[in-house]
This record gives sequence, structure tokens and C-alpha cells, in this order.
Amino acid sequence: MAINTVIFDMDGLLIDSEPLWKEAADETFINYQIQLSELQYHTTTGLRTHEFVATWFSKFKIPETEIIIAEQKILENVAAKIAAKGKAMPGVDYIFDFFQSRQFNIGIASSSPQFIINQVIKQLNISNYIMATASAENLPYGKPHPEVYLNCAMQLKVPPINCVCFEDSFNGLIAAKAARMKCVVIPMYHQQKEQRWGAADLKLSSLQNFGALHLNVLHQSFL
Repeated sequence: MAINTVIFDMDGLLIDSEPLWKEAADETFINYQIQLSELQYHTTTGLRTHEFVATWFSKFKIPETEIIIAEQKILENVAAKIAAKGKAMPGVDYIFDFFQSRQFNIGIASSSPQFIINQVIKQLNISNYIMATASAENLPYGKPHPEVYLNCAMQLKVPPINCVCFEDSFNGLIAAKAARMKCVVIPMYHQQKEQRWGAADLKLSSLQNFGALHLNVLHQSFL
């Protein structure tokens, strides 16, 4: 068997929502006198909202009782922001057509709650492509743990080794590789030159740059 399944991360990969998540976090954190730098924020990209909040509240010694409150405020805020101004990343329509035309199984594995996954699928008009979705929201561990990717593969009824994942965060990359899946990483522009992306099977600057040659390379590395 060869690669026959593709699983996509969502935030920052399919929809340009990472700036919106940061806006929502900043607007909530300011109430706790916390202001994260760009570098600080990006070290926790790919984590679930609860883990993101808990990490920084622990560092800044905010009471644990505030974590759930802040988490809910961020989720409500980001859902509204995505609805108001969330836009597809370049190449989204192209990449789904590419894999659907090759009869690939197609799924989404995200750290976001299921209601936000559903919202984005509807907003991007990609429901006809998606065969399974998996959220890490209620799992014991989120990315970089591989469970959310393994769950998506299970729903698609394929072995993990037959999957290729598309990611934009390092935590997501580690999750995909820990699941024994191939991983194509598309980092944010200002992170493109970081050496850590060498852990991926392939690094590109956009979804629209992926083509038949890249797929063939992944197939060859599978054999």
C-alpha cells in the first residue's frame, strides 16, 4: 500500500486564523496584565486553548481558577472573529481538488474545539471534501501528542503510515511524525528559515505549491 490519505491541520493552514487567535488571547490576557511578545506567543502555537492559557497563567502566577474563564472568553471571541473576517489561506481550493481528484481520503485534525472546526468547514465551503474530522479538545493530551491524528486516521479507516499530514506549527509537526505519518509543513513566512522544520518530510511556502512531483517524492520515501 502507498499513501492514500491526507489529513490537514486547520488554524493557520486552511484558514488565516492565527492572527485572530492572537487578537482574542491578547484581548483576554490584558485583563490579567499579561502581554505576550510575538516570540512567546508562537512557542505555544498548536496547543489547545486550555493548555495555552494554563501555560501562561502558570508562568505569570495567575490563579488556576481563572483558566476556564479565560479559555471560554478566548473561544467565544475567536469564533466571532473568524465569522467576521476569517479568510482561506492561499491554495485551499486547489489542494482539496488535487487530493480529491486522486481519490484520497481527506480529513481534518485540529486542536480547536469541534464547533470551531464545523464553523470553518462551513465558512470555507469545503464540506464536500471532508470525510472525517478530529478535535483534540477533550483528549487527555493535545498536540504534540499524536492522538488527534491517530483518531482521524481511525475514523477514515486507514493505517497511520498511509497518511500524509499538512501542518503549519512545530507542535503539529511533532504530532504528525509521532503518529508515523508523513508531514508537509508550511510555516508562517517569518519562520520559514528556522532549522527545526528539517524534521518534516517536506517544507513549502504555500499549499498551492504542492504538486504531483512532491506527492511522488512522498510515495517514494514510503516504499
